[in-house]
Amino acid sequence: MTTGLRPLSAHSAFHVSFTIITFTHRFNFVPTTDVPALTTPNFKTIEMSVQTAPMYAQDAYAPTQTDELLWWLATAEKELIKDCMVDRNRYRIIGMSVLATWIFATLAWTYFFSTVIDNVFLYAGSGLFMGFVILSIDRALIKGINQFNKKKFTPLLFRGLLALTIGTFMAQPAILYMFDKEIKMQVSLDNEKRKLTKRNELDLLYKNRKDELLKEKAALQNGLNTKYADVNTAREKFIAETDGSGGTGKIGIKDIALAKRNEYQKLDEEYKALQATAQQRINIIDEELNTMETTIKKQEADFLNYLNTGFLTRIEAMNNLLKENGALQFRYYLILIILMLIELMPVIAKTLLPVGVYDEKVKQREALEIQMTQESADYEKNMKRLYNKLAMQQDTETMEEFFRMQKEEQKSKLSHFGKDWKRNDENVQGFWQKIKQQMISRPEN
Repeated sequence: MTTGLRPLSAHSAFHVSFTIITFTHRFNFVPTTDVPALTTPNFKTIEMSVQTAPMYAQDAYAPTQTDELLWWLATAEKELIKDCMVDRNRYRIIGMSVLATWIFATLAWTYFFSTVIDNVFLYAGSGLFMGFVILSIDRALIKGINQFNKKKFTPLLFRGLLALTIGTFMAQPAILYMFDKEIKMQVSLDNEKRKLTKRNELDLLYKNRKDELLKEKAALQNGLNTKYADVNTAREKFIAETDGSGGTGKIGIKDIALAKRNEYQKLDEEYKALQATAQQRINIIDEELNTMETTIKKQEADFLNYLNTGFLTRIEAMNNLLKENGALQFRYYLILIILMLIELMPVIAKTLLPVGVYDEKVKQREALEIQMTQESADYEKNMKRLYNKLAMQQDTETMEEFFRMQKEEQKSKLSHFGKDWKRNDENVQGFWQKIKQQMISRPEN
């Protein structure tokens, strides 16, 4: 197209002609200036296929599915953010922080539910659900932070406290998982202490009754022993009297020997009677003591069934470890702070990153939507007002036409009533009542 052209001089500068290049509907219209020979202006129409390039780089930007996911997590509107070159990367960063928090929350809640639920599908599903809840809360928190309240202390404090509370709770399952071996050992020691404590409590519960029974049994046993000693002494005296080794020293059964034998036999009968009565009571006491011991052992066995390694038990074991281990305390609180910062990441990122073009677009878009909503409402109101006005005009015309049609008929009817009135010679009041009932229209309520 430029073959045969020569440079323009100052004298011929005003003789430049423009060539208008037309395209089919598949191409954009791009005006070009070609300079023919310095003759009279010449207009040509040339149809050609030209592949146009975008004027700005962002016109050719097509977000990937990963970008759209991160923007969705960061609560950014895709239609507005895709044209903001700087803010696109900012909201990717926020989206990645929300994604990390979501994954961490899901894993932490899943592990928490695994300590209290045995069914893998149930605790996995519960973990996913709670992870989604945390994701929704995080998106709500960062969505509420904008250029208007970013520097306000109260909203940021509330969001920070909420995120800190959630982060503190979510950090617990992660810490339990990290110190799993130490916690299991401490749980075993704590359970043994609980067993001893339960045994002492049960012994204390039955102590008074058991002491009463043991004291009564000892008294009965002492009474039997004393009575048996008396019987044994009487028997020895009787034997010594009969063999001459004691008493009067005479061998054989004499009067004194007979008296000692009678005393011995009397004491022996008394001992046997006392033994029968006391032994019966002792057997009852032993049976009651055995029942108490059986009850204590049963309650101990029931208590052992409640001992477990659940979440609260592991938390208590962790607290006991922290009390006894100073080195663990420092590492525990360090890890706790780090894990809490994971939950705080989205709020921190949204707060620290500067305000960009996207926020201004959001502000203008909201103002536009508010204006359009107001204009739509005004339009609807004006349309209804116009409808009512035109409807009233049409109804007025209809009613006027209706009464014009009835006018002649009303005159004829009134004339007929007047003739009847004269012919019947009625009074005026009766004639007026008849006219009012049959001819006068009643106002509508």
